[in-house]
Amino acid sequence: MKRTDRREFLKKTALSAGALAAIPGIIGATVKSTDAQVETEILSEVFLKKNDVIVFQGDSITDFWRDKKDQRPNDPLGFGPGYVFLAASTLLDHFAEKHLTIYNRGISGNKVFQLADRWEKDCLELNPRLLSILIGVNDYWHMHNGKYDGTIETYENDYRALLKRTKAALPDVKLVIGEPFAVLGGSAVDDSWFPAFDAYRKVARKLAKEFDAIFIPYQSVFDEASKRVGPKYWTADGVHPSVAGCHLMAAAWLKSVFGMEQG
Repeated sequence: MKRTDRREFLKKTALSAGALAAIPGIIGATVKSTDAQVETEILSEVFLKKNDVIVFQGDSITDFWRDKKDQRPNDPLGFGPGYVFLAASTLLDHFAEKHLTIYNRGISGNKVFQLADRWEKDCLELNPRLLSILIGVNDYWHMHNGKYDGTIETYENDYRALLKRTKAALPDVKLVIGEPFAVLGGSAVDDSWFPAFDAYRKVARKLAKEFDAIFIPYQSVFDEASKRVGPKYWTADGVHPSVAGCHLMAAAWLKSVFGMEQG
């Protein structure tokens, strides 16, 4: 497809939220950088507006030791040194003219009901145009180790209620749902996690489809990377990413949401 043809195609297909979610699937590993740039420009024109707000939500994987006393947007301490910092810094560079406001509001240990408890302050009041959520590993892990009595039904029902609440308050928000992941071979993840944990992944994918959200397939991202180098290179415990794992996550997020290739 020629560059001009690609531009016209994307203009036509990116007119709806559903088409927006589908566009990243068009972008393969062989796309030339110039074409990828055209695609991200089109996505930006259709979706991102000047002064838009982006919020990242989740548990410790998103939190990543951010300074919770620093509530300012677009601040390195407030982002923490994880995947949010890498994704946000790329967005703030690439879309500099849009003057985006980006927050990290992940909190370590959170399960879905704990997101709900703080949702008004840490999400709705921020009025995001784009909301990225990665939640679920603690809903399983804490149940698995006997510290929580929630079930897969609890996870699905709580998550769906949270998303309904969000869309009711922010009807124009675009949702991004990250797949909860667990990498076998890490110090905290063993065979006893499976197949039960896989149900949490399926629920996240199901809800992404139900709410027309962009889905980030983190499990397959880590599984494929682990074929290159052993899993502990990407995540020592199977849940929390290493520096390399954070880059994997940021790259997957940027490609899934905006079709951007991160070097």
